[in-house]
Amino acid sequence: MNEGQLDFLELRGITKRFGDFTALADVNLSISEGEFFTLVGPSGSGKTTLIRILVGMDSPTGGEISLNGNVINDVPANRRPTCMVFQNLALFPHKTVGQNVEFAMKIAGVAPATRRERANELLELLRLPADFYSKRINQCSGGERQRIALARALAFDPEILFFDEPLSALDYRLRKTLEKELKDIHRETGKTFVYITHSLEEAMVMSDRIGILNHGHLIQIGSPDDIYNRPCNKFVAQFMGEVNTLEVVRAAEGRVRHVDSDASFEIISDVNDFESGFLIIRPEVMKIGRAAAELPNQIQGVLFNDYALGSRVQYQVRSEDGESHWLVERLQDDPFAASPGQSVTIGWRPEDSILVTS
Repeated sequence: MNEGQLDFLELRGITKRFGDFTALADVNLSISEGEFFTLVGPSGSGKTTLIRILVGMDSPTGGEISLNGNVINDVPANRRPTCMVFQNLALFPHKTVGQNVEFAMKIAGVAPATRRERANELLELLRLPADFYSKRINQCSGGERQRIALARALAFDPEILFFDEPLSALDYRLRKTLEKELKDIHRETGKTFVYITHSLEEAMVMSDRIGILNHGHLIQIGSPDDIYNRPCNKFVAQFMGEVNTLEVVRAAEGRVRHVDSDASFEIISDVNDFESGFLIIRPEVMKIGRAAAELPNQIQGVLFNDYALGSRVQYQVRSEDGESHWLVERLQDDPFAASPGQSVTIGWRPEDSILVTS
């Protein structure tokens, strides 16, 4: 991320209502120049509404948007120094690749020779061969079209590029390739990227910072590490991946008690202001079998099933009364030798617990 002013793009109290429905509620956000910022949230969280307001396709009901200190609420989309890469890409199927890339420059009256030179530069940047210039859009693959759409957006030389889930329709392997390429292009161009997605993986791989939206509220902003390891509440913790969640109350000093079983667990979080909430333990920090035997926090259970997850194996362990289940992950080359139905011990270190109040 380039050094820049925190108020390069600033949202102050952005609200959007559709009749009695509030799609966005008092959203405040500052994005740095040159930053790769990703908005993540489930369907209906307000991501698309917010990106449409930022690009100028819709207006907020309340609040202000400023760019470089200038309020742009009333500036139409075609007069903002921004560009959008849509989910459906919106390429012109009857035009060649070169004509698609040059479109914004042609509208702006740039000379043909200059347009051609710039288009070829962008095709090279996007790792597309020079002969693609004359290729028809319908002759291009899905991944190639993604690159062409990005080249067309960059040709406009915008200050900010907005992305509306552009990789969602691609297969997994191509999506992972383009995630890395987008991050590389962001680094090479130094542009400000604002990206929306429902995919945790996309956000974690590409972003400098992530904002979590839910029901129109921006509930946490931070680096991928902050969001993953220090979630502000149970929703964020569960949205960022599978977790073990226990409802707990404060017990003795340095301990919390499980509401349903009365078992207590050691933690290192400060519980002076904590009365009740949730204890979050991620599967990858859990231990099973001999590795759990010496840990201060232990649960006895029965191995129910195991699942191969590429380089990892995930185990589902159910409590002896069958009322709860736990997820434990280990590396594939370090499997746990046990069969479904066998009694097992699982555990975790106090420092691996995450304590949230809501």
